[in-house]
Amino acid sequence: MMDGDVTIRPVTETEVRELGTWRNAPPYDVYDIGDESVEGNIEYLMGPETRCHALVDASADLIGFCTFGSDARVPGGDYSAPALDIGLGIRPNRTGLGNGSRYVAAVADFAATAFQPEQMRVTISEWNKRAQRVWENAGFERTERFDTPKDFVGMGGGAFIVFVRNTEP
Repeated sequence: MMDGDVTIRPVTETEVRELGTWRNAPPYDVYDIGDESVEGNIEYLMGPETRCHALVDASADLIGFCTFGSDARVPGGDYSAPALDIGLGIRPNRTGLGNGSRYVAAVADFAATAFQPEQMRVTISEWNKRAQRVWENAGFERTERFDTPKDFVGMGGGAFIVFVRNTEP
């Protein structure tokens, strides 16, 4: 699916290998996938339950990736309400340039069309104000704040905020 100059399609093995090489500057380095377990990344991100998709630009360059479902959930959150959970990662050299709204809009439009959920949900680290602003500007509203279990170290650990948006008819 194409939204403006952003195309969203299933991720390829080559792209998953590339994701493992991305390195974010601190504090965003908690989002680095890492390449120490390339085969594990490939198996996991290309698995049907992860529903990983690539975001590519008009030149077919990899902009980022998104996942749909349980992969986008963080331990400790209340995910009992029906909603499509969305995870989004952007290539480090494409962040902080003012394009986040365009990327989030493309992913939300894709999710609404491809999965037809009544509601979409995203979980963001409390310290990541930049991501929170982008998702809020896309119409997502804060619904919950929670702390992860002490043994959870993913995505920086600590507090997270859940945002939801109804899918427009």
